[in-house]
Amino acid sequence: MAVTLTPVPRFPMVRPGDDLAALLIAACEQGALAPADGDVVVVAQKIVSKAEGRYVDLAQVRPSARAESLAAQVDKDPRLVEVILSESQRVVRHRPGVLIVEHRLGFIMANAGVDRSNVDPALGTEPVLLLPRDPDASAARLRDRLGAHFRSRPAVIVTDSWGRAWRRGTVGIALGAAGLPALMDLRGRSDLFGHELRVTETGFADEIASAASLIMGQADEAQPVVLVRGLSWTGAATPGGSLIRPPDEDLFR
Repeated sequence: MAVTLTPVPRFPMVRPGDDLAALLIAACEQGALAPADGDVVVVAQKIVSKAEGRYVDLAQVRPSARAESLAAQVDKDPRLVEVILSESQRVVRHRPGVLIVEHRLGFIMANAGVDRSNVDPALGTEPVLLLPRDPDASAARLRDRLGAHFRSRPAVIVTDSWGRAWRRGTVGIALGAAGLPALMDLRGRSDLFGHELRVTETGFADEIASAASLIMGQADEAQPVVLVRGLSWTGAATPGGSLIRPPDEDLFR
């Protein structure tokens, strides 16, 4: 099986209110790329958030007493901490320079995904970008539009770059997914020697997102969409939210 990863070329800058699906369709056609059945279109979270207008201008934020206190402990801008808290259910860990929270969607992550990098400074005095309101719904909408236009059923993943608890360095992960099993449950299957797998679950969408991240890059590469072709899978589609470990299984919160 050969798997190819192809960046969708010349993707334009995305601004609030843009029709992201229309931009994606146009870029695919200009690049002679037509997402087909079984393809996976991996889309960077930032362009989804930008199209959805998920901006906050720090110049307009008045930090609460709680944000002021926490900001002093983590050595961060109190206004930024206020925005992080507004996107979070609770603070999980903190120390100078580090603020790990449980995001409102259940993700355990640094800074609730609030980001200043690759944000157009013209969109505010001090703009920051939040995660999409519902990444699985965003992926599903893009999938529907792509499928209707190209008369196919590709899968869509909305990806972000995260650090990891046990290893250094960021990797691509799936925030949202539509049209594929984000989590593959292999329990009950046999290994090469006939032993039954008892605990194995594969983060299928995360693996695809990480591969696409090699093409997207982390800085000024300007490659926010990657078409993955050649994969195959079985099982019902499950959303990106299925990858979140339930609290009663998480020994590190």
